Amino acid sequence: MTPSRSFLSDNASGAHPAILEAIAQANTGHAGAYGADPWTAALADRIHEHFGPRTRAFPVFNGTGANVAAIASATHPHQAVICAAGAHLDVDECGAPEHIAGVKLLTVAGDHGKLTPALLEEGVDWTRVGDEHASQPALLSISNATEVGTIYTAAETAALADFAHSRNLLLHIDGARLANAAARLETSLAGLTSDAGADIVSFGGTKNGLLMGEAVIFLREELAAGFDFVRKQTTQLASKMRFISVQLDTLLADGLWLDNAHQANAMADRLAGALTAVEGIELAHPVEANGVFPRMPGHLISELEFDAEGNRAFHIWDPRDRVARFMCSWDTTPEDVDAFAARLDEGARRAFSSRA
Repeated sequence: MTPSRSFLSDNASGAHPAILEAIAQANTGHAGAYGADPWTAALADRIHEHFGPRTRAFPVFNGTGANVAAIASATHPHQAVICAAGAHLDVDECGAPEHIAGVKLLTVAGDHGKLTPALLEEGVDWTRVGDEHASQPALLSISNATEVGTIYTAAETAALADFAHSRNLLLHIDGARLANAAARLETSLAGLTSDAGADIVSFGGTKNGLLMGEAVIFLREELAAGFDFVRKQTTQLASKMRFISVQLDTLLADGLWLDNAHQANAMADRLAGALTAVEGIELAHPVEANGVFPRMPGHLISELEFDAEGNRAFHIWDPRDRVARFMCSWDTTPEDVDAFAARLDEGARRAFSSRA
């Protein structure tokens, strides 16, 4: 197969060489199954370093599984989860929270994908709390970074945690790109989660250099009661867990998570500069993590959507509003960005010449 590179998704990138090497090193002899291995034990200590001493982490296969299992452990089927309209839970998990966890999703529209206490106050019918005819809110879930690449600061997260707790809700963070948010804000992972008052985190690794693997992290260990069974029931218990644990431990051990996130964010900045330098292109959302969402003229989308080999170069996020999505990855290079910028400039020149 001919290698190709694109801005289609950070899921499309390969695994970091250090991650592959760690998997190879763990692939020696036999080890206890289902997490009874030294790599999973080492990961528990590593999670304490980054998220706090009261945390308890559970490696899982993927992001949707992490979100659904976390929700299932923290709610009852008669309860509801509040999230932003357009959140991954809302539009990209094929109804898994409803089908598997049995909860109702209550969505609230936010500015650039983000929620605030004021929006939650107005966007949820709190008068029905206690009404047996209505699903009862039990958990607030936010994504950091959001689906449109914006991020919550520690102060914004803390305000939401305070609001949630005042309503007897837990705060869950979908952290598929939490590393990118922390890198942009130059803060620690704990600074955006446990220190800010969050309760549960779905910590992402796949989008930041892992072959596969995420973790459900309970930021207070008492919240983890019973999760062993929930993880099994939601099909997220890996028999050869060492191969997930060693990836997460390697990612967190020597700053690899931060280096990878910095690289992806920096390339998003570079790409945003190239896009907005072209007349007729504007950003639909601020570039704060590793995603760029430009609003583009239709002729440029048509001309640039596929590369010379016929590979899709980026995702069409909103065809009605002509908004595209470009995702940069840990392995995106300046040369990748500059090559696309050259195609962009050429397309813009042709369009100008045809108008003239």
